[in-house]
Amino acid sequence: MQWLASLCVRQPVLTWVLMLVFIVIGAFGYFSLGVDQFPKIDFPAIVVTTTENGAAPEEIETEVTDKIEGAVNTISGIDELRSTSSQGVSLVIITFNLDKDPDVAAQDVRDHINNVLPDLPKGIDQPVVSKVDPDASPILFVTLSTPGSIRDTTELADKRVRRQIESINGVGQVNIVGGKKRQINLWLDPVKLQAAGLTAVDVELALAQQNLSVPGGQIETGPKSLSLRVQGRVDDVAKIGRIVIKESQNHPTRIGDVARVDDGVEEPKTYAAEDGKESVVLSVRKQSGQNTVAVVDAVRARLDELQKSLPPGSELRVVRDESASIRTSVNAVKEHLVLGAFFAAVIVLIFLALPQV
Repeated sequence: MQWLASLCVRQPVLTWVLMLVFIVIGAFGYFSLGVDQFPKIDFPAIVVTTTENGAAPEEIETEVTDKIEGAVNTISGIDELRSTSSQGVSLVIITFNLDKDPDVAAQDVRDHINNVLPDLPKGIDQPVVSKVDPDASPILFVTLSTPGSIRDTTELADKRVRRQIESINGVGQVNIVGGKKRQINLWLDPVKLQAAGLTAVDVELALAQQNLSVPGGQIETGPKSLSLRVQGRVDDVAKIGRIVIKESQNHPTRIGDVARVDDGVEEPKTYAAEDGKESVVLSVRKQSGQNTVAVVDAVRARLDELQKSLPPGSELRVVRDESASIRTSVNAVKEHLVLGAFFAAVIVLIFLALPQV
């Protein structure tokens, strides 16, 4: 390496140019470097989720889970096959060998499940095949509190806050935890139903047939083309009770005669509380491969803008930030780099100051 030292001494301008080139390349790479807790790794693990509302765990096990396991068990390269059957949900986890491509594994699972679909119970939801993605875990949890009811808070979180956050570059999905969406409930009276000679199925059919909106085709009128649509949906909660279930001897039996219509909320499946008070939490997930710290900074900036436009008394607050540990680790690395460079320079100066032997 003496020739390089000799060249640098004879050509100082070339030495400075080389140093500046390395500095520019290093700075560009540093500022474009993604920051995350762990490197991106694609695990060859596939999850098959199948739901059947109202089915018992025993029924899910025999009618859904066993059949899906039998269908995917013939795929090559399976390392482990596990399943969980709970109330209305079947969960099958297929772990492949590390040399298996995750995309190929997911396609193989879909192909084998399609072959067993005719054997599954009628009326179940289509099985959902998804890959296990470590980046799918939430990076930010935000609570929304308002002076109104939990239903109004959920409506505000879903219609305004969630949509604004999902429009940020790098955000993949925003889930609402602890919310209670609006739902029109019908509380049937079994005694009145029996007296009218009706069943719950009759009420369901009346709602399906008299509360719908369907396309009516098109009408060509010379140069114009008009689209028709039959508007038959109920636009008021009170009008639901006026829907006729059946008519006997010119005496109609309406839904309001056998049931109570309630403008309420859906049955809660999740619960969230802050300081003992029920609230709505928004969990933010980033897109796979995105810079966690940059996405969190963008979300926080958007939250500050949203706070100004929310109704009086509403508050958005970050309760958990997964980027905090990443920032701590990055700051520790920066500190070690500075200390390492300082001590390296000190050691070099010490050895240069020593008399030559």
